[in-house]
Amino acid sequence: MDQDVLRGKWSAVFFGYTFCPDVCPTTLAALGQAVGDLGPDAGRFQVVFITVDPERDTPAALKAYLASATFPAGARGLTGAPAQIAAVARAYHVYYQKVPQGSSYSMDHTAVVYLMDPEGRFVRPLDVGVAPPQIAQQVRAAMNGA
Repeated sequence: MDQDVLRGKWSAVFFGYTFCPDVCPTTLAALGQAVGDLGPDAGRFQVVFITVDPERDTPAALKAYLASATFPAGARGLTGAPAQIAAVARAYHVYYQKVPQGSSYSMDHTAVVYLMDPEGRFVRPLDVGVAPPQIAQQVRAAMNGA
């Protein structure tokens, strides 16, 4: 991932994976509703979903996953080689680890949503455990310098 993907827009950066049974779809759905609550400011905001499971999360898999009507429209899904994902995860201090489950596996991972400014600088973690209008308020407050 190149930091240029963050330039020019406020960004919510979230690490997860498409096979995630709970945290990822819940977080993305909350962000999808929050984007709707941003009104005219929504055009200045984007969601960037970075996989921690590059073995299964191909560009096509990410595109199909993020096309869900409940997720933020236009969310960007990023994947890469395992070493690239590891480097980005280190830069964001994200923990992730493969957890074997029978013949398959799941991924333990950090569930922080990083709010980044249009220059690609970290502003604050978003509290996505609140109602979507409150998530939108957090974003709007940051956009307004609060």
